[in-house]
Amino acid sequence: MANKTRNQNPVVGDTINLKLISRNSNNLCDLFNIDHVDILIESCATCGEECKCEKKEIKETLVETIPGSSIERCDVGTYNFDLVTSAPTYIIENYHDVWYVTFKEGDVQTSYKQNFKINPDLWVLSGTPVVYSFDFRFTPNRIRKGSKKWLIIQIIPNVPRATDLQKYYENIAISAELKISIEQACGPCVPKESDLRLIVDEDPVTERDKVFSYYKIDTTDWDCGIYNVWFELDFAGNVEISPKQQFQVF
Repeated sequence: MANKTRNQNPVVGDTINLKLISRNSNNLCDLFNIDHVDILIESCATCGEECKCEKKEIKETLVETIPGSSIERCDVGTYNFDLVTSAPTYIIENYHDVWYVTFKEGDVQTSYKQNFKINPDLWVLSGTPVVYSFDFRFTPNRIRKGSKKWLIIQIIPNVPRATDLQKYYENIAISAELKISIEQACGPCVPKESDLRLIVDEDPVTERDKVFSYYKIDTTDWDCGIYNVWFELDFAGNVEISPKQQFQVF
């Protein structure tokens, strides 16, 4: 199955990358310790997981515990681990990942709860291939040189509204692999060779939240000028490459 983030509509069998980011005041800051992470499933306190109650009373049951030794520090104040959601341990339901952390040496251990959902499979039967396309929007389009900022990317399916196709294509936008490329288009010292103008070359966009994606750029060493940006979406045997769009570093 696929590798996804918590907001990419994971299904049973997917590997979900669960992340925690810690900050102290205004800055990313490492934790003193992560002891473990508990994975909890929601169920009905009255009739269990297969609940048909109109108003169910929620209880949380431990599914598994991830030891601190299995959690990776991937950057300052940023931690993650991969959760394999194999059946029958995992089913279609709401889950919580509860992180047990210590901020500083000598502090009392505290917990932080996050949420994710395992969704039903989205089967679609059709006599025609996947033929519709996507639009890509991003912001900001003017960035001050020296800024370290997130580009916010939105993927919009070009399909008829209020149809089953819309739901299917929205799921593609959420779960398909997305890549970004950036090249310098004009400025004081633009190389003639296209490969030398390339700043970012088909880099995977891994920060995903439904139809929105986030890609961090650091313009400290970039020249002022106009830059082209384009996106690539790989889905259902198709590769959608967007037209080149532009932003300015000034």
